[in-house]
Amino acid sequence: MPTYVRTDKCDGCKGQDKTACMYICPHDLMKLDKDGSETGHAMKAFNQEPEQCWECYSCVKICPQQAIECRHYADIVPLGGSVQPLRGSDSIMWTIKFRNGTLKRFKFPIRTTPEGSIEPYAGKPTATMATINNIGFFTGTENGGVTAGFRPGNRAELIRL
Repeated sequence: MPTYVRTDKCDGCKGQDKTACMYICPHDLMKLDKDGSETGHAMKAFNQEPEQCWECYSCVKICPQQAIECRHYADIVPLGGSVQPLRGSDSIMWTIKFRNGTLKRFKFPIRTTPEGSIEPYAGKPTATMATINNIGFFTGTENGGVTAGFRPGNRAELIRL
């Protein structure tokens, strides 16, 4: 499901040096055609190698003009259906249009924690080379790990086919 830019909606992110889709694409596929020499559409973004698209939808979600869409596989969105995200300040609204005209919408919150504010090892002991290979160092109950409060498995409780 590679992405493509609808040139009638794209404004090249108002003539900035780098568009939002160029900034977000993890594979550096999005490009701004400044003079129109590559696509015939000046100051419009485009996917320079659609077959290399990772299908991550990052560019679709970040586009401020909702100008980027995806060519969906026929078995997922057959014959006239579409899927389009609309990014708000606190959520993303996915609109799915089925070929019979039925619309479904799903709203998902956007992560709002400031960049760099996460403490991935908060509350965990500092690893040292002497203890890092110990069984249960991060998952054991002695360190408040994920197995805290769970009992060990019992072979007699296994399902036998």
